[in-house]
Amino acid sequence: MNVDHPDPVREIRFENGISLALRQGDITHIPVDVIVNAANKHLQHGGGVAGAISRCGGPVIQKESNAWIAQHGSIDEKHPAYTRGGNLPCTYVIHTAGPIWGEGDEDRKLSDAIINALQMAEKLKANSLSMPAISTGIFGFPVKRAAGVFMQTLYDFCTQAENNYLKKILVILFDQKTLEVFINAFEMFPWENTRP
Repeated sequence: MNVDHPDPVREIRFENGISLALRQGDITHIPVDVIVNAANKHLQHGGGVAGAISRCGGPVIQKESNAWIAQHGSIDEKHPAYTRGGNLPCTYVIHTAGPIWGEGDEDRKLSDAIINALQMAEKLKANSLSMPAISTGIFGFPVKRAAGVFMQTLYDFCTQAENNYLKKILVILFDQKTLEVFINAFEMFPWENTRP
């Protein structure tokens, strides 16, 4: 594996060809096959990242979200949804509901939300994906703790999953403070070691 540290991006390339990177920016402006949306369980995209994705993507996102709920019911960390990307620079938006801090078992639920979004991207035959810091906004998940969950979960996915399609994973952090916390977690993670 090769670890590069260009500022402000941190990136690691795994031997199986998957690249994982941290980047600061607006997730609605970065071209990828799939954007992961930090949604609520009812796919009502009012504020935060979800609101920005819905506004930039246009009415198709909320329309298809409503249709998904009508057909499948509410989503959770194990059962994400997807819609078309509309006006966004992506083909699909995967909507996952991370945990609200204080509801219990938050670390596992956050890990499940990340993994199941990645697995859905694989089913959609996506080659590239971007995701925000799920649950760290209005859901109140402590950013430092979330960053550690992200690093372990992404490592596990990139090294253990049989990935036929997904080769580029970007974690997009909107603000500098959150980016710095994620960079610190990235740099402290023992990438070269085999994790249990």
